[in-house]
Amino acid sequence: MIFSKKAEQIEASITLAITAKAKEMKKNGIDIIGFGAGEPDFNTPENIQSAAIEAMKEGLTKYTPASGIIELKEAIVEKFKKENNLNYKPSQIIISTGAKQCLANAFMAILNPGDEVIIPTPYWVSYPELVKLSDGVPVFAKTDEKNSYKYDVGKLEKIVNDKTKAIIINSPNNPTGSVCTREELLELADFAKRHDLVIISDEIYEKLMYEEDEHVSIASLSEDAYKRTIVINGVSKTYAMTGWRIGYAAADEKIIKLMSNIQSHATSNPNSIAQYASLEALVGDQSSIHDMIKEFKSRRDYAVERINKINYISCIEPKGAFYVFINISKIIGKTIDGEKINGSLDFCDKLLEKGKVAAVPGVGFGLENFIRISYATSMENIKNGLDRIEEFINKLR
Repeated sequence: MIFSKKAEQIEASITLAITAKAKEMKKNGIDIIGFGAGEPDFNTPENIQSAAIEAMKEGLTKYTPASGIIELKEAIVEKFKKENNLNYKPSQIIISTGAKQCLANAFMAILNPGDEVIIPTPYWVSYPELVKLSDGVPVFAKTDEKNSYKYDVGKLEKIVNDKTKAIIINSPNNPTGSVCTREELLELADFAKRHDLVIISDEIYEKLMYEEDEHVSIASLSEDAYKRTIVINGVSKTYAMTGWRIGYAAADEKIIKLMSNIQSHATSNPNSIAQYASLEALVGDQSSIHDMIKEFKSRRDYAVERINKINYISCIEPKGAFYVFINISKIIGKTIDGEKINGSLDFCDKLLEKGKVAAVPGVGFGLENFIRISYATSMENIKNGLDRIEEFINKLR
């Protein structure tokens, strides 16, 4: 029997695979410290939980409009206006089952077979696969550690062509934690205008920033950028609601209409209860965000300082999100117990097996000789986990 050739080209998520393997080892009684998770370790705030319970009691458990309830759309419109200087109408908003579905809807709405999408390397693991599922072609733009892994417009000019349809911007970035400045975004907006590209701006980590600079949405920089940008966001990271699966997107009315039509056949509406909980997240008490950011910053500061004191590895300081992208290039070729480390996958396999620490290999993000760890875990785990990594590295020959 012949199965879908497209489906057979899709790679499994390395992030989820590592997390699953670590969980299985934990289940078998092995003491594992997991640095793989891309989710806050905090519970969803109580006011949001209460809103979900109230929604159930009120019978708000039925189908909703496929693209989401109007109350939540209006709250998102207000959020964009107040926080991002962006003016949308509810008809320009779609609510989906997580930001990942928003991205999938967006690619299906804009791509035709053979259309190319520029993706920065390193990238979030699902970008290339979502593009391929929509019959597009991922084209990778290499970035430089010295430039905090951000786009170089000069290099972009060398890969753009008449097949290029879109460019992905992810700020704050997963896996590097880098954040684009207003000036850098203006350059990218101008690049997109010159080549008539759709901008996919993934802003899911917008609130998780640790410096004084404010998050800037590229769609807010000019009328042209506004018209050509699809803004992707959600409640998962900001409100510790990963399992609730609510994301949202804003764009030109025609694009949102296409995305909504696609969603209406693929999944219909996102979870009704989670939508009402998300409404409370956006309009209710925001103090939990500040507490979470304060704790993440403390963890980041410790992790970065500690990592840069360990032999053979180094990292840049992430400005946002909750990941550290660690350079392990000096370790490649070394051995442990007679076994050679040939790349990031080897390193992470042996670190999990012998060091009892789960990290994600950089090859999953398109960049070999790096690993990603998440500091969305307790300070105790961070300290113990980095101690174990140092102990593991000290055994290398």
